[in-house]
Parts: sequence; C-alpha cells; structure tokens
Amino acid sequence: MHDFRLFKNSNPTKKILMSRVLADLGYLGIDKICPNATIPNKNKKETSYKRREKENHKLSSNRIIIENINAKIKVFKITKYPYRNRRKRFGLRMNLICAIINLDLIPLNTDSGKD
Repeated sequence: MHDFRLFKNSNPTKKILMSRVLADLGYLGIDKICPNATIPNKNKKETSYKRREKENHKLSSNRIIIENINAKIKVFKITKYPYRNRRKRFGLRMNLICAIINLDLIPLNTDSGKD
C-alpha cells in the first residue's frame, strides 16, 4: 500500500495536520488534507519557469536530508521487506534502529579537554 493511502487511512490528528509537511509528487492532493504541506510545482503556464525551478530546487534540497535518513533505515531491511515477527516488538526494533542511526549522525566530541 502506498504511503499516502496509509496516511489518509490512519485518521491523522489535528497536530499532525497542522505541522509542516515536505512531500514529493507521489503525494498529490495532500495539500487538501494538510494546509501546510508543500509539494513540487507542476508545469503551470501562469508561473515563470525560473521561479518554479528555484522553488522546486529549494524543496528538494530540504527533502534530501529526510530521504538520506530513510535510506539508512532501509539498510537494516526492517522496512524494506514485510515484517514477519511479532507486531508488538516492531516499534521497539524501529526505535533501536533509529537510535543507532542518530548516534551515527551526531558527531561525538572526542576532545577530552586537553590542549
């Protein structure tokens, strides 16, 4: 099932609906559900090409950070393939994987205070 269909079927809360969402063209129509959603501009004759190109570039440069993190999560294959273990342990395993990835993203201070 596509992510957008899952999102619509999950009955998102008002807090989620009011948060800022950066999405790709696979989420066409999300702006009707979430007023703060941003998707790339399609070809529209009334907007200039240069402005539309700049807006799409800015959006994609913000989204690439999330896409890279999603790729790191998929290395663990828990989200790449159907989950076949106990469902109640899925959240725990995802939290552990995300903690490992966050540990990798946070630069550790190796300086021990010595000059």
